[in-house]
Amino acid sequence: MNLKQTITLSPDVISQEVSGETVLLDLESENYFGLDEVGTRIWQLIESAGDLETIFNTLLEEYDVEKEELLSDLSDLVGEIEKLGLVKLETRA
Repeated sequence: MNLKQTITLSPDVISQEVSGETVLLDLESENYFGLDEVGTRIWQLIESAGDLETIFNTLLEEYDVEKEELLSDLSDLVGEIEKLGLVKLETRA
């Protein structure tokens, strides 16, 4: 993952926020996934921004976190949900 990528949600994924957390259902695999509060915020930003640099900068403003730690955590989550087929990454032109 690099910050010069866009991220889009799979059309096969349905999400529902419940008590500050998000439950994801992948209609293709019929698997459920759960996101904690921070994961939920990242999912919301993916829905609205779709640009990793914008998402990173927004999270940096909203949370008291070092840039390196945020980049690592964001990369881990995005890598995991991409591997599961919940999102797609593309390099910006």
